[in-house]
Amino acid sequence: MITEHVNRIPVHLDGKTIYDIVLEDSFDALAKEISALGTEKKKICIIADSNVADLYLDEVTKILSGCCREVTSYVFPAGEENKNLKTVQGAYEHLILNHYDRKDLLVALGGGVTGDLCGFVAATYLRGVDFVQIPTTLLSQVDSGIGGKTGVDFDSYKNMVGAFHMPKLVYTDVSVLRTLPDDQFSGGMGEVIKHGLILDKEYFDWIQTNRAKILAKDADTLKLLIQGSDFIKREVVEIDPTEQNERATLNFGHTLGHAIEKLKNFTMLHGHCVAVGALAAMNICKERGLVKQDEIDAYKALMEYFFIPTSVSGLNTEEVIAATKNDKKMEAGVIKFILLDRVGHAYIDRTVTKDEMERALATIFR
Repeated sequence: MITEHVNRIPVHLDGKTIYDIVLEDSFDALAKEISALGTEKKKICIIADSNVADLYLDEVTKILSGCCREVTSYVFPAGEENKNLKTVQGAYEHLILNHYDRKDLLVALGGGVTGDLCGFVAATYLRGVDFVQIPTTLLSQVDSGIGGKTGVDFDSYKNMVGAFHMPKLVYTDVSVLRTLPDDQFSGGMGEVIKHGLILDKEYFDWIQTNRAKILAKDADTLKLLIQGSDFIKREVVEIDPTEQNERATLNFGHTLGHAIEKLKNFTMLHGHCVAVGALAAMNICKERGLVKQDEIDAYKALMEYFFIPTSVSGLNTEEVIAATKNDKKMEAGVIKFILLDRVGHAYIDRTVTKDEMERALATIFR
């Protein structure tokens, strides 16, 4: 856990810096960072959902207009239900009608839905164009906006269509979190706490110690929180950029969490589903003698402090387990489950049984 503020976190691949995560307190440095990408003769398309567009589209458009020859925007209705191929098709049509070519740039302005969708459009339009992430939610600033995983949902199957496509820049304005609804902040904390559980117990302990300042959205504390998660995410992405092995540990809580998210028809926030899935997974770890009850209690207390649900209702065990079999993390018919062998270290396990999942789900159902 690094307790000094940093403004730039380089992400490396094969020994070279492929992009920077820039941490700022405003959009003031955005023009400089975008211009450094050589955008003077390019066109820029900003992709945003309707909620974020109302807040920041005019400001960001004005900034970017001074960095390129033309700026357009594609705005789609907010909500996970619009993270689909129909919305992607609308983006393609906008790019084609506005004559975007392979040298132009896309900008994802928004949360995880927008970042995933814009990244997928960038990965597939004209076989690949550059894009930039400007994440505006806590979850996207610490997780989904970093690492180049893009995708959209297909019917009710989450992120089933996607591609790995690294951004050219991640520009994080921490100050936007002041306009973030409380439930979205809570959902982001689900992913933040997960980072400590899987890779850095010191970070997990720091979150516990500083929970009051985090909840109060103290600016300096939030910046340390975000950079702490970004360092963790960067470390895993650099080791395994296309999720062949170690990067899968970031999916702690996702196997059951995605199943719950799908069966709740996306009425629960992604970060909440992941957190409650992680709580169930920790109970498997306890049953195997890997973590202790007091460690589960500490995690559960932290969930409650940040208003993260610790249980779900209206589901049954059989349908959740059946839904896990449609998860994209299946390998040769076997679920690639992520467990902890201790708080601060996750590993991939392919031996979790149906009975273990049933007992784990019983601990989070009400």
